[in-house]
Formats: sequence, C-alpha cells, structure tokens
Amino acid sequence: MTTLKDTATTLMFHAEMVPPITASVGDAVQQSEPPLRPSGELDSYSTFLDSRPPAFETYAVEEILSMANLAPKLHLHIVHLSATECIPLLRNARRSGVNITAETCFHYLGLASDDIPDGDTRHKCCPPIRSQTNQDRLWDEIANPDGCIKTIVSDHSPCTPELKLLPPHLQTVYREGPRPGMHHFDSGIDVTMPKKEEEQLLQLQKKNATTEEDAVDLINPDAASPALPPFRKEQGDFFAAWGGISSVGLGLPILHTTASQRAARGDAAPSIVDIVRMCCQATAKQVGLAHRKGGLRVGMDADICVFDDDDVWTLRAAEMRWKNRCSPWEGHTFRGRVHETWVRGQRVFQIGGENAGFVGGKPIGQPIVERRTA
Repeated sequence: MTTLKDTATTLMFHAEMVPPITASVGDAVQQSEPPLRPSGELDSYSTFLDSRPPAFETYAVEEILSMANLAPKLHLHIVHLSATECIPLLRNARRSGVNITAETCFHYLGLASDDIPDGDTRHKCCPPIRSQTNQDRLWDEIANPDGCIKTIVSDHSPCTPELKLLPPHLQTVYREGPRPGMHHFDSGIDVTMPKKEEEQLLQLQKKNATTEEDAVDLINPDAASPALPPFRKEQGDFFAAWGGISSVGLGLPILHTTASQRAARGDAAPSIVDIVRMCCQATAKQVGLAHRKGGLRVGMDADICVFDDDDVWTLRAAEMRWKNRCSPWEGHTFRGRVHETWVRGQRVFQIGGENAGFVGGKPIGQPIVERRTA
C-alpha cells in the first residue's frame, strides 16, 4: 500500500485469511493433526464448506481496512467475494471515505451449496460456493445501485479433468488416452497421479481401445469399465482436488437466466442493462481501458455479442468452448444464448459456424495493456 499509495492503479486482494484462533483446516488439511483435520468425510461438500467459513473472508477484509489509511487515495478491490457477511464492512468503509469495491462471480450467483452432491469436485473453488440464502443476499446487493459489489466476473480457472479428481461416474473418456502427467499442488498437497498408476492406466486404455466413436462420452456409473483406473481414495476429495470453476463465455446466460427467475418471483434482480454495466463497462474502467472497451460509441473498439434472450438450451460437454471440458455448469439449462461475437468489428464466433464456431479461423487479439493516467 505504501509503495502504490500515489499511483493511478488498483490493488486487488483475494480476501481469505485464517483467523488467529480457529478450528478450521485452512490450507493444511492433509498435513495436520487433530483438531485441524476436517471433522467430516473429505468427499462431502459440507465438510469442505465448513473448512472455509465466512470468518475467513471477514477477517481478511477487516485486515485490509485496518491499513487503508496508509494509502487513502489508492483504489482497493476485493476479488471474487463470496461471503455476504463482508458487505456491511465494505459499506461502512465506503461511507467513511475508503476507496474500496468488490466483485463477485457467476458461480456464486448461480450455484448454491445446498445442491452440490458429495464427490462432485467440479464445484470446488476458493472462497467456496455458499448457501442459497447467501446467494440471495449477493443478488440483493448487486441489484442495489449503491451497493459495494461493482463488477461480476468469471474467475475462470481451468484444469484437466484429472486434476479435479472426479469420481468415476463424472469422469470423461478421451480418445487420445490419458494426458501427460503434471505436478499439481493445491492446499499444500501434491495430488499428482503416481507414476506407476499412470503407466497402468495407459496400458489399460491401449489394451481396451475400440473405435473412433469413443469420443467424449460420460461413463455409466453403474457399468464397470476396464479403461478406467481403479477408484483412488483421492477421487471426490474436495480438499485434494484442483480449486477453480470453468465458466468463461457463460456469464451472460448464467446471469440472465437467474435474474429472470428472480424477477418472476418478485425478488430483486438486475436488468440486462445492469448486467452489461457490471460485466463490461465497470470492468473496463477498473483496468484502465474504458477509452477502448465496455461501450459502443465512435472511437471505441466495436466489440459486440449477439444475444438471444429467449433461446432455451442445455450445456453439454461438446458445447464448452475451452480446452478441458470440465465444469459444474454441464447439464444446466439456460434462457438466453450468445449467437455471435465480434471483436473490433470482425466476427470471430458464430453458433453452428465452421471451425467449431470460431469462424475467424485464427486469433486476432492485440496487446492492450496501457499505463493508466486517471
């Protein structure tokens, strides 16, 4: 803060801290002795949720606010806010003149811990996905024009399906066989597949290879498959699995669907214009690119999406537009779909188009990081 106090920039915080006295596992789950070890099953989402309570977030926010006086002009920003217990702290700070804002994410606004099955590690992220009650309070805050949550982002965190340690009924078989081994540390634990087991898996898949139609199919959980590795104790383990949600490109359908459902019930919900403001205009301004991005007017980049707000569709693995098709959004039905995307006036994506929809054929991105002057 003292280094940046007079600069035109934003200092962002992943706001989680282990309070000085806690019974939670924190980030040392499988290296700890009681009482720090989790009290429940490691494949139970409730066990994982209990290990990262709202106090982790509120304690971090309080720590940040306690030092705000060191840089009174510096913009402070809380990334991927999950716990609504932080909202009163941020509101009070803003009323007292502290320049602090927060963002939340698509998964906190569309997923709830109440609905997460045991072992479905696709839902693991930090801070965690919390209760439906918590989600409702997040929606109330973003629907408030004076709220402290100013932006909504994906926090896209992709990984190979193997790193999610999915149980067999959620695994996906790829025709190219097992992926190269890679070291992965999460929560301080090395969860890399042992070399011997990886070699056994490769031999099994070579032995049982069939035809080209063995593309991307979900495995029947009730069917034994010799192409699968034996069930390992880490599978379905929320503490050892990679933490992160893949959802880039789904933000508009997620938000529009849930906002429409809330509005139909008479609950507070942002309009499509509000969603554009929080996902486009405010994010562009936050990173110093409001002169090029986040709006449609002369002199700005012509970045446009064509959105059909009545298109009802269900996300399947083949429709995921990122490399590793693993996401908790698989199987969800949405109202509203992006049919085309244009970058600087050039169409780069079209549903049903050639090259899996990426009709531009090649990336046309430009480096746009610029020194902020205001």
